Amino acid sequence: MKKQYGLVILVILSVQLINAQFTLDGQFRPRAEYRNGFQTLIPDAADPGFAINTRARLNAGFTAETFKVYLSIQDLLVWGENPQIIPVDSNNSFAIFEAWAELQLGSGWSTKLGRQVLSYDDQRFFGGLDWAQQGRNHDLAMIKYKKDSFIMDIGLAFNQDLDDNGGPLFGFQNQGTTYPANNPFQYKTMQYLYAKQKWESFSASLLAVNYAHQNFDANGEADGVNSLLTLGSHLNYKKGSFGAAANVFIQSGTFFNGSTDVKGAFLLGLDLSYKASSKLGLGAGIEIISGDDADTNDKTEAFLPTFGTNHKFNGFMDYFYVGNHVNTIGLFDIHASANFKLGKKGSLFAKVLNFSGQQDLPSGENALGTEIDLVYTQGFKGFALKIGYSHLFPADGMYELKGITEELASDTQNWAWAMLIIKPKFLNTANN
Repeated sequence: MKKQYGLVILVILSVQLINAQFTLDGQFRPRAEYRNGFQTLIPDAADPGFAINTRARLNAGFTAETFKVYLSIQDLLVWGENPQIIPVDSNNSFAIFEAWAELQLGSGWSTKLGRQVLSYDDQRFFGGLDWAQQGRNHDLAMIKYKKDSFIMDIGLAFNQDLDDNGGPLFGFQNQGTTYPANNPFQYKTMQYLYAKQKWESFSASLLAVNYAHQNFDANGEADGVNSLLTLGSHLNYKKGSFGAAANVFIQSGTFFNGSTDVKGAFLLGLDLSYKASSKLGLGAGIEIISGDDADTNDKTEAFLPTFGTNHKFNGFMDYFYVGNHVNTIGLFDIHASANFKLGKKGSLFAKVLNFSGQQDLPSGENALGTEIDLVYTQGFKGFALKIGYSHLFPADGMYELKGITEELASDTQNWAWAMLIIKPKFLNTANN
């Protein structure tokens, strides 16, 4: 009888797989880093840091005629963090990175529900933050529409915490007490609209995002929310060997601390690209991010690229907008790059960036320095290797900005890393 039950289950699964697709893949990504000035200026008396960590992911997807389901689990393993023979993960890094279902509603409409990655255009405001081993995700409901070369997404999120007993807060007395108010990334609610139209050589998108943080009173009780509105557009032109991309964003509302009004905040960016030959690509660009003029304590003009993949912009050493440089002097970034193709699977990327503040520091200085980024990529059969090196030449303003004198800072501010990327494909029923 048990064999008959097993046979019935096998037949049902076989019928399901005939009309559906199941994929199972993963990622193994160890990265070693040498830090001698990453994100901030290292003092001469401090020793450089060195560490290795690994991202391990397992992804499963199921696609049927009327729905899709996707699950991604991951763990972040810092080499040596777990004591020997202790059967626990000491940093509690094991997590569900993505878990969503997408339902087809007909006539180009669908809805996507659950934990998912938001990544639009060049990832300037919404990005998956893939460089960071933990990545970035959002818990939300999305309404999607797609027809020909037009797409539109409407996202709605409401985040809630658990009570002291680990249960959901169904009552009204504590409803809304979720996340500290001083974290710009942990919002209470969010609503956004994204629309994009493509033409033959040009595309244009519109993004409107309103997200709110929880306010707390003097007793630590929830006391309403404060909202920040961001409006922006990404324009992209590509024809032949020439390309151009522009970002325009403005912000207004209340800063995530709940006590500072945001007025006149903006981000402007322009990047040009040119494919000089089959083995050489060139790029140049400029980005201006508004900063606080510091005339009052309850108002700021500083723009915050809140959910973007900020490591991709303003230098790989992450001196700006990666856990730092929030509500400060802003940024004026001029950069040029070259990408050399080396053989069939190799490349060398080089970029030079010059930084200054959009506003002046208290001393009147605004020059921040120059950074050089190098990334070598080599593909192999089934895996890839990336090696990077970055060097910062700080100006006087950088010492003032980071709170360290030139005499106490190390003469060399640099960062180096190496990363191995393996993405095994375990199963794909569409290929069977």
